[in-house]
Amino acid sequence: MMKTSLLAAVVLAAASGVASAGGQAGSLGVGAEFQLSGLGGPSINYDAGQFHLGGFFSFFDPSGPDNTVFEIGARFFYHVHSTAMSDFSLGGNFGLASIPVNGMVNNNRDTDVYLEPAFQIRLFIASNVALSFTGGITIGLIDAGGASVQGQGIAGSPGFDPVSFSGGAGVHYYFF
Repeated sequence: MMKTSLLAAVVLAAASGVASAGGQAGSLGVGAEFQLSGLGGPSINYDAGQFHLGGFFSFFDPSGPDNTVFEIGARFFYHVHSTAMSDFSLGGNFGLASIPVNGMVNNNRDTDVYLEPAFQIRLFIASNVALSFTGGITIGLIDAGGASVQGQGIAGSPGFDPVSFSGGAGVHYYFF
């Protein structure tokens, strides 16, 4: 009996494969993530194995006329190193926000554009649930002037403070 159990355990161990981060290439994740600039919200990620990419769309409409805030963004990260339950990636984010400006007659909206070269660490707390942590440089363009080195923002509110440091986490559930 002991030899049969040992043989069954050896065969089972030899036949099993190593789990990879993200479950498997071709998986789609849904969740929420914020960029370094503070833009973010509900998002979708596609894990292709060697890289992952994704994007988000959000809006906020407080009471009052013509004051809706729209945010859209995209990200791409190449996996430099991966383990069974994590990966370290290099890439970046692109974010765009349309924000109302009070008191201006003809041009009552700012268009903030952010480019963010960054690194990202994803930790898979289960084979298909990932927490992500991002750090890098935020470059504000068009109406969002300035640059900043910071961690991932969680405020979710538009705006840009070039001297702040903020931290946070994104989360995605992958279907495969």
